Amino acid sequence: MESKLLLKILSVVAVSSLVLLSNCNEPFAPVSPSLERFRQDITYDSFTDTRDGTSYRTVTIGTQTWMADNLNYSAGNGSACYDGNPSNCAKYGRLYNWATAMALADSCNTRSCASQVQSKHQGICPSGWHVPSDAEWTILVNYAGGESAAGWRLKSTSGWNYGGNGMDYYGFSALPGGGRWGDGSFNGAGYRGYWWSATENGASYAWYRNMFNDYDNVYRNYYYKTYLFSLRCLKD
Repeated sequence: MESKLLLKILSVVAVSSLVLLSNCNEPFAPVSPSLERFRQDITYDSFTDTRDGTSYRTVTIGTQTWMADNLNYSAGNGSACYDGNPSNCAKYGRLYNWATAMALADSCNTRSCASQVQSKHQGICPSGWHVPSDAEWTILVNYAGGESAAGWRLKSTSGWNYGGNGMDYYGFSALPGGGRWGDGSFNGAGYRGYWWSATENGASYAWYRNMFNDYDNVYRNYYYKTYLFSLRCLKD
């Protein structure tokens, strides 16, 4: 009887030790987005765009509050759903050329309109929000670990093809909405995401950020303003 009791006690001790060892390793394992919601520097919320009734999730990361969804506001000929399919707007948000995103004249796609760009330029963002500048994008990317690591932390946990999903460490939920090129063709949905900034780089170009399904990076590039990319708004 005593030997059986001793075996039971030893079994309980062994199991308890395994649990303790498992718990000791937890801080070194990837942290799920649900657990990240207890971080003191991240706040989650939502709001409704009164212009069309579209609801958006929001996330405060450090000192910045971002939309956690791509903008899906219809802005005429300068915006489009990927492949012209409304279901892609519902999934990825709409795509915009730079002048449309900035609510400037179409001619601003081919000439410099820097003198018309305000420090917190609303563009087609809802009231109280603005198109993020190149510098404001840099703040977010640096906070998320820099260009070489931020993509993995900012990309959504689903929607990226061929194992390209991210960890969505902060709840930013970056989606691969693709883009529309100068010849009118669409490319990249499921594989790439492109997001405009409010900052020009010469007459015909503007800075943007992009992420790929097969890399953990966030890339800083500039390209033709006439191309249609996604838009994330930043709270004033």
